[in-house]
Amino acid sequence: MNRRPGLSARLKLTLSYAGFLMLAGALLLAVVWVFLLRYVPDGPIISLGFVPNRSDLLRAFLPRAVTALAFLLVFGLVGGWFLAGRMLAPLSRIAEAARMAANGSLSHRIRLEGPRDEFRELADVFDTMLEQLESHVTEQQRFTANASHELRTPLAISQTLLEVARNDPDRDQRELIERLHTVNTRAIDLTEALLVLSRGDRRSFTRHTLDLSLITEEATETLLPLAEQRRITLEVTGRAAHTVGSPELILRVVTNLVQNAIVHNLPTGGTITVHTEPQHGASVLQVDNTGPYVPPELIPTLTEPFQRGTSRTRTNEHAGVGLGLAIVQSIVRAHDGSLHLAARPGGGLSVTVRLPSTSRTPSPNGVYA
Repeated sequence: MNRRPGLSARLKLTLSYAGFLMLAGALLLAVVWVFLLRYVPDGPIISLGFVPNRSDLLRAFLPRAVTALAFLLVFGLVGGWFLAGRMLAPLSRIAEAARMAANGSLSHRIRLEGPRDEFRELADVFDTMLEQLESHVTEQQRFTANASHELRTPLAISQTLLEVARNDPDRDQRELIERLHTVNTRAIDLTEALLVLSRGDRRSFTRHTLDLSLITEEATETLLPLAEQRRITLEVTGRAAHTVGSPELILRVVTNLVQNAIVHNLPTGGTITVHTEPQHGASVLQVDNTGPYVPPELIPTLTEPFQRGTSRTRTNEHAGVGLGLAIVQSIVRAHDGSLHLAARPGGGLSVTVRLPSTSRTPSPNGVYA
């Protein structure tokens, strides 16, 4: 946006300082005139010696008053310019940091020294913003790189299979088609997972009142055949827990957690417990599962995109695309909730989701704005 050039803030402050100083000097001289000189007679004063009258005092006073005002003007301009420069120096550092950030350098920090004042608070807020922005950009770059790699893998496999089919017409086409179907299904699942993750980050969904216990029953009924196939006992307990949000996204949360609990479980004979209940003003969903030992240092990384748990479970055919817990965390945050992961002492994972509970009455169509 093109704007006409104007006076700098330093020059404006300098002129303001000088103007106020001149005004104070003029008021002081006016006080001298009002309360002193006007009571001196203007005519001849009869006395044994020389006694100056008002005219004499004015002739002596005015030149020196003008000299004093001129001195105040020069002193105000010079001193104001110096003081304004000292006062605005932090703004120059903040502006330089903003300019560097605009050019792509997000690692620079102001780190303004001195006591806490308005400029120090502004600099600290700006440093915090730069830190969060740098972290967000780094996370997005890493996510983009991982997503590109994950999407490129099934495409490269599909291209290889097609080249094999073209170069070897006598090869079993049914096997190639089946493998292509598997690879394309994985690519579609990954794309849908990325879309769900983006939707959760944008909070672009309609909110309804819902019951976590009912959604949990729906998700566990869908995944029960997979649990039975792996000989895993799936148990659902708890009470009704009402919250406000997107039924489709909350269903995705429960489905991802239960599916992860099935996939990253013992080879056979494992157990999964899904529990819902209202608790301290929140609706709580807890999923506990047996499984291999999870090192504590691995817990913080499980919600990062494209993390697939321990090496023991990464080769599982149902291991997914590594976005399950990342999607869960994104959706939970979009619903103003919290996600907590903890390793169970005997192996496996305990995942707790806390969503804001609601006691409000929904609108006639059951939608909250």
